[in-house]
Amino acid sequence: MPDVLAYACDDRTTQFHRTTITLPEPGPHDIYIEVRYAGICHSDIHTAREEWGPARYPLTPGHEIAGVVARVGEAVTRYAVGDRVGVGCMVNSCRKCEYCTDGHEQFCTGTPGGLPGTLWTYGPDAQGNPTAGGYAQGFTVSEDFACRIPDSIPFETAAPLLCAGITTYSPLKRYGAGPGTRVAVVGMGGLGHMAVQISAAMGATTAVISHGRSKEADARRFGATEFYATSEDGTLEALAGSFDLIVCTVGADDLDYTALVRTLRPFGTFVDVGLPEHPSQIHMAALCNGNKAMAGSQIGGIAQTQEMLDFCAEHGLHPQVEIIGGQDITSTYDKVVGSQVRYRYVIDTSTF
Repeated sequence: MPDVLAYACDDRTTQFHRTTITLPEPGPHDIYIEVRYAGICHSDIHTAREEWGPARYPLTPGHEIAGVVARVGEAVTRYAVGDRVGVGCMVNSCRKCEYCTDGHEQFCTGTPGGLPGTLWTYGPDAQGNPTAGGYAQGFTVSEDFACRIPDSIPFETAAPLLCAGITTYSPLKRYGAGPGTRVAVVGMGGLGHMAVQISAAMGATTAVISHGRSKEADARRFGATEFYATSEDGTLEALAGSFDLIVCTVGADDLDYTALVRTLRPFGTFVDVGLPEHPSQIHMAALCNGNKAMAGSQIGGIAQTQEMLDFCAEHGLHPQVEIIGGQDITSTYDKVVGSQVRYRYVIDTSTF
């Protein structure tokens, strides 16, 4: 397999530069993808800046990958050259543990003599060797960990669905968003703006809870029928007992979880997908009063990711993206941290 152009950073300062990487030859069950677009997820930034632990440099991140199959292994049956495919947060698992066989490969516990657990899209492989992600013009992956991109979804808007889409679709599906339910989405960034669209398409009455009102018009365009600004005095107090489900997409350390949980109806659920960097606090009485639940959610399995793509195609759902070139990645990281994006940056790999 020839080297391909990519962008990498060499340390936590995340100064990205153009480079070449060598990809593995496709095995019998692997496909080689010509990457067309790669989304920038905030978790790429957390990883590259070592905010979630030590990183292996040089690092080529990227787990929102969309492209075209260019080569297939001799035993591949799912895909053919020319197929439109995407890859998300994981690229392998043991295939045998109880979670893998139940369609939850993201929680793979590994098996003796096999993979030790879920193999994520970039970072160390099962032997501890560094691997590259989607900020590159090519990617090799098992056919079992690629998803088919419906023809109606453009590559550039498909890429963020492989993380932002499934991260929000999974908890909305699990906790019953639909007709007759009231859902609140906290924060409307890369994750939140997809959560609003998906919740509304599922038939739920959907609200957005944001700090200010700068995104109100967008929220309503995406399908929200209510919008609340926490910067206005008494907002959360007035919403007490309002929602069946809250999906929190905000990673801020100063979020008032107690006040947010109190906006749930009895038996309601608060689900976090925002992953704040530091430990959070909540007054447990807010949960006990009303038999409420607090939960977290981490992407979804491969089958559910395909289900999400098909759902978005059926309902015409797309992330709102800003296209950048490889030379823009460094400055874009700072813009994402500063919330200066509407609503997902996507790299056009043809600019490499």
